[in-house]
Amino acid sequence: MRVLAVAMSFGLAGAIGQAALAAEAVPIAAVPVPRVVTGADLARCLELADRNHPNLLVARAKVAHTKARLLEAEAAPFSRFRATGGMALAPTVLGSSVFSPNTDASLGSSLGVAWRVGVEGALPLFTFGKLTSLWDAAEAGVEVQERELDMTRDEVRLEVRRAYFGLQLARDALDLIGDAKAKVDEAVRKLEREVEEADADPIDLLKLQTYVAGIDAREAEAEKYLATAEAGLRFYSGEPALVLRDEPLSMPDHELGTVSRYLRAARVYRPEVLMAKAGLLAREAQLNLARAQLYPDIGLGLSFGLSAAPEIADQINPFVSDGGNYVHYSAALVFQWQLDFLPSYARIKQAEAQLAEVIALDRKALGGVAAQVEEAFAEAKHWKKRFDAYLKAERYARRWLATVQQAIDIGTMEERDLIDPAKAYAEQRYNTLNATMEYRLALAKLAKATGWDAVAK
Repeated sequence: MRVLAVAMSFGLAGAIGQAALAAEAVPIAAVPVPRVVTGADLARCLELADRNHPNLLVARAKVAHTKARLLEAEAAPFSRFRATGGMALAPTVLGSSVFSPNTDASLGSSLGVAWRVGVEGALPLFTFGKLTSLWDAAEAGVEVQERELDMTRDEVRLEVRRAYFGLQLARDALDLIGDAKAKVDEAVRKLEREVEEADADPIDLLKLQTYVAGIDAREAEAEKYLATAEAGLRFYSGEPALVLRDEPLSMPDHELGTVSRYLRAARVYRPEVLMAKAGLLAREAQLNLARAQLYPDIGLGLSFGLSAAPEIADQINPFVSDGGNYVHYSAALVFQWQLDFLPSYARIKQAEAQLAEVIALDRKALGGVAAQVEEAFAEAKHWKKRFDAYLKAERYARRWLATVQQAIDIGTMEERDLIDPAKAYAEQRYNTLNATMEYRLALAKLAKATGWDAVAK
């Protein structure tokens, strides 16, 4: 859009003449252009982009995946049970441990169905912090992915705002160009008649016709920027038939404060800061988990088994092993201990090194965030000062134009003397519009740098 600023300064000379006279001392914000207020505004575009932008859909899918992993981490330790079973044909076997008419390889024509089923496992009772550390790490992983989603959302919002403000600037520029063309065409026709009657200098006519051709070129350029902005907003919103509201550029409601205010906000809202904190918690949980591996797991072991073989005689003597017919169940206090102390010590050292790395990266991230906030704040302050200066220059140019027009009306100045003040007014008016867009965009960047979205509203 900055290309337009240079283009307009050369394309609108002598363009608006009488249009500025009635508004000689009125700020730009007090002269609204009638617009159609239907269609999607900026808030609606942001809402649609938050719902439909592909990058946000990908980020939400990652969050859902991480939450599913958290659920797995929470449920897995209490689901370590195994069920086994089967069904087969068994021959008729009679007798007891004292006497049996059958041999140990008895296989005859008399067969029956035998089946068995069993369930066994253990419930953890005390793991010396293994479970809680595992859960803490999984929860921190969810927090990291959610903050990454916030980062993606902030980037998308910045791009939506950039496109929307560019759209408004292009429309306002087209309005300015349209007004200029109307005034210039009228002046050209008048000057042509005067040249034919030998009452005007042909050089002045050629100069004005050159300006007309330049205005047509700038109009085509503004239309290109308008189409580009509209296409971008339709892509961001996920609505190919999106109708955009036609509203002029205006200054935001947010009042720029001190830089310390935005630095404090960044510590509270900036996703990267919150992500660094979550990453630190995850590494601490992994270190605690590595240390807990030095200790055993204590739990409650449970088992149940049932087997039935009708063709095999049921042995009721408890001292006789009966693999065909039995029911057994048990509950016991059990433990499991991995005695790999040296590898565990190495894993602890690895976790400590990773924690130290995250702490260093956390400090780097905080420093980088502060630098970005200060840079964005400086840009916003810069454009606010330029807006104030351009608005003042526009008022001066408007007075200059009015003064020249009055002199022309009383005959002390000629029509060609209107070109320079008209060009200056057109240039300063566009500079005011451009500074408005740049200031709003700078606040959008500041909102992204701090994570405080209200700054851009």
